[in-house]
Amino acid sequence: MFEIGFTELVLVGIVALLVLGPERLPVAARTVGRGLGQAKRAMHALRAQVEREIDLPTLDSAPLQRLEQDIRQGIRLQAPPANDATPVAPAREHAS
Repeated sequence: MFEIGFTELVLVGIVALLVLGPERLPVAARTVGRGLGQAKRAMHALRAQVEREIDLPTLDSAPLQRLEQDIRQGIRLQAPPANDATPVAPAREHAS
């Protein structure tokens, strides 16, 4: 993942020992280890969730198509405007 070799790990360990000291180094190592473990578990859970979402069966589109047809039919059933109705012209205002 990070492609860190053994020499880099030894160098980081020596720097951590010099910075933190022998008293605080084990506590810091445990904290880092726990954090990495939690991150690893979170990534595993995320990956499992994504895989479950991908593997969901496709939804049956027949009910949605029937609903769409019902809606379109309901729109067509509305009464058309009467042919003998004359359109109402908007009122004109006379400028004085």
